[in-house]
Formats: sequence, C-alpha cells, structure tokens
Amino acid sequence: MENYNFFAMVNRMKLIDRWALMQNTSKENIAEHSHSVAVIAHALALIGNKEFGKSYNAERAAVLALYHDTTEVITGDMPTPVKYYNDEIKNVYKDIEHIAGERLLKMLPEDYKSDYSAFFEKKEEDEALWKLVKAADKISALIKCIEETRMGNREFEIALKAQEEKIEKINLPEVEFFKKHFLDAYYLTLDEHTK
Repeated sequence: MENYNFFAMVNRMKLIDRWALMQNTSKENIAEHSHSVAVIAHALALIGNKEFGKSYNAERAAVLALYHDTTEVITGDMPTPVKYYNDEIKNVYKDIEHIAGERLLKMLPEDYKSDYSAFFEKKEEDEALWKLVKAADKISALIKCIEETRMGNREFEIALKAQEEKIEKINLPEVEFFKKHFLDAYYLTLDEHTK
C-alpha cells in the first residue's frame, strides 16, 4: 500500500509563524490562527442561523476555516504589506496558492481528493461560508492585535487600528452581532472575565 504525505504536511502548519515582520510578545503560528478562525467562523454561522434566519452549515464553515491557510506549509506566510502591495503581486500570489493547493491534493489517495478539494479550490456552493471565513480571519487578526497591544507592544498599535477599520467595513450582520456582543471581552484581563 502506498504512503501519503498530506496529513504530515498539514501537521507542519504549527511551524509557520504569522506576523513575521513584527516584534511579537507571543508567537502565533498558522495552526493556532486556523483554530481561532474556525471557532469564529463557526460562531458567525450560528449567529447567522439563530439571529438572522440563515441556514449556514456551521460545521462546514469551521472545517473550511481550519484549512484556509494550509497552502502556507508550502508557500510560507507572506506578510500582508507584501501580499497586497499591488494587484500584480496579489494575483501572482493567488496563482502560487493555487499551485500549492494542487500539490497538497496530490498527497492524498485518489478517493479522498474530492473530499479535500473544496479547501483549495473554492466551490460556488461554499461562497457564503467563505465570506464568513474571510470575516473570521479578519476578526482573528484583530484579536491578535488586541492581545499584543494589551501586553504593551506598541508594534501592533497601527495594525490594531487598521484591523478595526477592516472589521468596520465588513457588511455582514453576523459580524455586527459578534462585535456588539463578543468582541469587547477580548480587551479584558482574566480577572475582569471572571468577576
């Protein structure tokens, strides 16, 4: 029987650090980040279902989020100022991510590829869920900035403001609800949480 490398490669997500250009008080890798995004995407889907009459598959949103940065085990984490510097770089990087996704899929048995392909080749039926994942990704980045600035790390002050502005521009009622009811808690200390 043939051996396959897919899950061993996914396991390497813990080796890819985020925020590489910035001084961090606490390192964050893409495995930790993906967990955070999955938790938030799942919550956004549930919020949509319970508060706004949507019919999201919350579990699928969480799984899409778990895999949303997996190609970075091949590409590394490209810093945002570089990745989005201009449209040409952004488009080339998307092509690189696509190739990385194809490489990862080749590391699976043939019978499994269709189960994992949606994580690397976005399907139309998942479009609404990918919007939630993208919003969750931005919320997770904001949370990282909140944590760093709470620890006195001035390196993240501008990034915090930029992430807050990005969150303000997301036009999803689920995000508004999350901001109103859950986001302020990330600014609190442990003692304030347990009062």
